[in-house]
Amino acid sequence: MQNKNNNQKGTMTKIRMNTELRNKLFNKIKNVFENEDTQEREAFLQARETVDQQYTMASELAKEVVERSYPVDDVATLRHFKKKYGQPCDVVAKDKCFYFAHNEDKDEDGDEKETKSHFDFGLFGNLNGSEYDHEDGKRFAFAYYREELKAKDCNPDIFAQQNENKDNPHKTKHVDECMKALGNVGSNVYSNDDNTGMAKEFNHPYFLDVIGTSYCRSRAIACTKNEYEAFETWRIAKGNLVTKHQTWIDTIQKQCDQLKIGLKAYRYLSEGIELATELGIQVDEAELIRTNSTGLTIYNPSNLASMIKGMKNKNQSREAKILARKKYEESLN
Repeated sequence: MQNKNNNQKGTMTKIRMNTELRNKLFNKIKNVFENEDTQEREAFLQARETVDQQYTMASELAKEVVERSYPVDDVATLRHFKKKYGQPCDVVAKDKCFYFAHNEDKDEDGDEKETKSHFDFGLFGNLNGSEYDHEDGKRFAFAYYREELKAKDCNPDIFAQQNENKDNPHKTKHVDECMKALGNVGSNVYSNDDNTGMAKEFNHPYFLDVIGTSYCRSRAIACTKNEYEAFETWRIAKGNLVTKHQTWIDTIQKQCDQLKIGLKAYRYLSEGIELATELGIQVDEAELIRTNSTGLTIYNPSNLASMIKGMKNKNQSREAKILARKKYEESLN
């Protein structure tokens, strides 16, 4: 057994690094980085839990505020008239974004001052009160559904990884893949008609009945200052999730940058295995080599000879072919 281990180790030291082996080692080590129980990862997970709590409280409060301005009985009456008279009475619609406003602040002259902002409860809703700025909304969505997007072979960390870069084909490709996986199938991230899957499921609980035919920016809904501040607290929690996600991914990115430099400099597989071991990461060398397309086949003379012999068009009995194949497979283990 000792001789066999020594032979495997000797074989491994002869294996030169190539792109395939570097990528396999890099992905194995990066996966460990992403799942380590670090302070940054814990802060991200805690921020996501806080978002869920804030969404529950803010959506219940929004229902109370909206129904105070648009009573349920009035909505039912208008729907009755729409059914009776058709389009002229079509003034009730469901929405998930609202302008909330209060007049409890004073300006420098002591007069009442209206304070209002746009609050969007949708998955891609803005984080700064702008009605149209939705990139931060995408950042939130990618962070919130990070595990689900990873499971679909998407890269939900693309915004964090490209935080200081302008739009480019690589970024656009991964953003589009994530948006499609989340269920955005159209050009309008705010329209529920352009959302399916996770996005539609997320948005569904937050639609409320409003009265009016104009856009939400022209129908400021009155609330108290305390209610307004509660909505701001909810929106801040969404922004905090994006910030904590960015901080966590930054730490992983820095580690991965150094990892790439090291792996690129290594000439032999044994150096990469040693690095993983020093990092406290166990790598199955045999599996890494066995699943490699060239490593063991090229550098192990016995395996190479068996492969070449198998290419020859010699007359061989079926039993001999089976035996030769069996010996070859045993040599890989």
